[in-house]
Amino acid sequence: MAPERAALLGTVLDPLGMREVVARCVAAVDAGEYLSIGVVNAAKIVHMRADAMLRESVLDCDLVLADGQAVVWASRVLGRPVPERVAGIDLFLELLAEAARRGHRVYFLGARPHVLERVVAEARRRFPGLVVAGARDGYFPVEESETVAKEIAATDPDLLFLGITSPKKEIFVGEWGRATGAKVVHGVGGSFDILAGEIRRAPRVWQRAGLEWLYRLLQEPVRLGPRYLTTNTRFVLLLAAERLRKSRT
Repeated sequence: MAPERAALLGTVLDPLGMREVVARCVAAVDAGEYLSIGVVNAAKIVHMRADAMLRESVLDCDLVLADGQAVVWASRVLGRPVPERVAGIDLFLELLAEAARRGHRVYFLGARPHVLERVVAEARRRFPGLVVAGARDGYFPVEESETVAKEIAATDPDLLFLGITSPKKEIFVGEWGRATGAKVVHGVGGSFDILAGEIRRAPRVWQRAGLEWLYRLLQEPVRLGPRYLTTNTRFVLLLAAERLRKSRT
């Protein structure tokens, strides 16, 4: 029996660890059932409160996971704990490994063409035997989403990974995920850039300390500084307000 979802700051979280999530994905492929995966971090929770379409797309996912350590901490502060962070990039790599072992067909959708080419090459290098059903860059007009979904479906994929930014990624999954024919659809965001070597991921010690965002900020302070300052501040205020509300009830 699936554990009960936990409501948290306007979203929901499935209290699952990495092993349980991977097992759910493998079972979905084996059974030919559809499973969509959404991941949330502090910034996305903030944006969901102002963007109804993004919020609906995330909440409609079959699994919603804590991608950011701040979300895990918030779940504990509010008494609705999730067991661990299930980062999108880590789940992406775990599923690629399972796909290579089991012969599952994978499709990559997202990034710029030259980055996507390196993503596919690196995935094949890391996971020998990986069956790549197809790949397409993520730079297509929203109006072409149906056509893209049909192109993906023609390749008969088992798993679809979307390296597209929010909210375009979530909206595509919500509107066209099933039409792609994939059994598991996982929006991995910037994971394509990491796999391709475009972006360095924070060392493990930074990840465990919940400072992966700071590592990214140090790499791109001008672009990310204002964004992180705004969303992180809003997230802390949301958490404080919810904690205060709970203490009064």
